[in-house]
Amino acid sequence: MSDPSRQLRPAEVLVIGAGPAGSACARVLARAGLAVLLVDQHPPGRDKTCGDGLIPDAHKALERLGLLDEVMRRAQPVSHVGCIGPRGGRVDVPGTMAVLPRRELDALLLQGARDAGARFEQARFEAPLEVVGRVVGARLKQGDEIVEVQARWVVLATGAVPKALTAAGMCERHTPSGVGLRGYVKAPQMAGKITSLEVVWNKALRPGYGWIFPAPDGHFNIGVGVTDSHMDIEGKGQKKSANLRAIFDAFVTNYEPAAELMRVGELVGDLKGAPLRFTLTGAKWTRPGLIVTGEAAGSTYSFTGEGIGKAMETGMLAADAMLAHSDDSAARAAYEAGLTALKPKFKLYEAANRVNAHPWLADLVIWRAKKSPRVLKRMAGVLNETSNPGNIVSLKGISRLFFE
Repeated sequence: MSDPSRQLRPAEVLVIGAGPAGSACARVLARAGLAVLLVDQHPPGRDKTCGDGLIPDAHKALERLGLLDEVMRRAQPVSHVGCIGPRGGRVDVPGTMAVLPRRELDALLLQGARDAGARFEQARFEAPLEVVGRVVGARLKQGDEIVEVQARWVVLATGAVPKALTAAGMCERHTPSGVGLRGYVKAPQMAGKITSLEVVWNKALRPGYGWIFPAPDGHFNIGVGVTDSHMDIEGKGQKKSANLRAIFDAFVTNYEPAAELMRVGELVGDLKGAPLRFTLTGAKWTRPGLIVTGEAAGSTYSFTGEGIGKAMETGMLAADAMLAHSDDSAARAAYEAGLTALKPKFKLYEAANRVNAHPWLADLVIWRAKKSPRVLKRMAGVLNETSNPGNIVSLKGISRLFFE
């Protein structure tokens, strides 16, 4: 192994992780003139297990980044979320959405950061560099070589896997909040049959849900998710009994469009699973010289499993805090205040998560929404983040379904 003290060129900000959070943070900082080094252990264009849905918060974030038009040129636009209950009832909730595989989306976001002036290096985060308790850079691994880079700030945007968080002393929960299993199916003959983001609840899928999202070029993203997949026992995480592959098989068996898709289509690659981190919990957000953002900070919504938009939003919050405050403590306080302001919204989605455990609630809401434009409008408001999702499935919300 080479001399471990070899140095990479210093940066004002070192961003670890070139997913939506890291690339969004890097682009905002680089556009403001800061020297940004963005690193990822994978080469550009790496795959990421995800539903690939871009809901309104993702559109808003992409618009601020100046990348919305470019993303939409490649994405599959979608105008509705189809909510399907255990008894087959369906309601289509309108919204501005799209689907683009993460391989393409993340490559576009990374290129956007580089176009703004950020440098990119393929490297894996090993540990922070510290001086008197303050992070002043990081130790990285490139091939078989250990290198060091000095930076005024280090941003951890390393996703749901807790290894980097643990190495940085920021991990508070090693187990994930949820898990997902996703595959791509090529089925051009289904393009006119499945046109919405279809989300399916069924007793056979409990405690999870299934989805089919239409992607570009006659492809479909099909998968299942389980929120609240692990539990803590005496401080140690333990996986619950849910088997993702069994839930996926039940989805295909019990939902005819999924069965038809798998029957007539061609599975592209393997089904892939991934952990999820929800509700802005499970990690410390900051320490002197270091900020945790994106899914590493828990930026994915419980209940829906949507996380791309909020990952970009938290990455931009980190960039805004660093740009607004030269003082370390003031920047960290500003960032933490930004995440704290988002916390109630995440809590509401956590409350709505009861639908996954009690799918009959989906039947009830769907039945009422088909009869009440006001209820349908509230469901659309959940997509647009103008309605409280917890209210729809709370005791008070359920009673309102009958009396509106």
